[in-house]
Amino acid sequence: MEEIKTTFDFEKPVSDLVQQIEKVRQVGEKTKVDMSATLAELNEKLKVTTENLYNNLSGWQKVQMSRHPDRPQTLDYISLMCDDFIEMHGDRTVKDDKAIIGGFATINGQSVMIIGHQKGKNTKERQFRNFGMANPEGYRKALRLMRLAEKFNVPVVTLIDTMGAYPGLEAEERGQGEAIARNLLEMSVLKVPILCFIIGEGASGGALGIGIGDKVYMLEHTWYSVISPESCSSILWRSWDYKEKAAEVLKLTSEDMFKNKLIDGIIKEPLGGAHQNPELMAETLKEAISKDLNELTKVPTDKLVSTRIDKFCAMGVVVE
Repeated sequence: MEEIKTTFDFEKPVSDLVQQIEKVRQVGEKTKVDMSATLAELNEKLKVTTENLYNNLSGWQKVQMSRHPDRPQTLDYISLMCDDFIEMHGDRTVKDDKAIIGGFATINGQSVMIIGHQKGKNTKERQFRNFGMANPEGYRKALRLMRLAEKFNVPVVTLIDTMGAYPGLEAEERGQGEAIARNLLEMSVLKVPILCFIIGEGASGGALGIGIGDKVYMLEHTWYSVISPESCSSILWRSWDYKEKAAEVLKLTSEDMFKNKLIDGIIKEPLGGAHQNPELMAETLKEAISKDLNELTKVPTDKLVSTRIDKFCAMGVVVE
């Protein structure tokens, strides 16, 4: 099997086996002794260990996976999935928010408006993108692009990956809450198909601001919640030390969200996470987009909108 690159403490059993396999290989090359049987046994053990590990991650471990520094982001998926992409800028009011990018693209011959958060890959880029935390103008830009898509009858695809909307004073002064609420309202009745994918972190209103769709999916090792485990821990226990417990209680994993009927499906990731094979992950995402758009573009507009509204109205449990 392909070598798994490890980063986190919980991946140590995998990294230990990888190192053991490499040592056996080196001994075989140095002594000219046939180590094929030992290597085959270790590789089988590595395969079983890896599958068991990544198929049984805890809530907190999934949060860590969603934040992996090498995890593909919106621009990565655009370059891997789209035949072409024309980025559009600005909300025509304040400025161009770099935390949210969007524009017309073509996927398998189908024109789409693709919109998503972009965190950045290094320190300079993260500062430029404000760590993927959008200001009100980011959500207003997204809404402007969605209305443009509606005008030209082009489906909308959103890629969600944010720690939350920017909580700064200037963002509140410019109407952060109103901008997100406006998006929820407008996306609910947008007259074109909308597909939403949580590709990393899906935190609070920052994620929900571009998260209302006919189909909402989560990648396998992502999370979606009203609050991050760290913030929840600091509120309930006055300390970040209980973040692992908070992650379990919040039921924020893709499995929990699907079980509670808050998303429409889970997109399987390559073994070890999307960062292990971005090309395969992009291809899987591309297939899911093409399949759903092929079905949704045939649905009459009135039915599309009413079904979307009914879907979100049915969420949650009310006890009288």
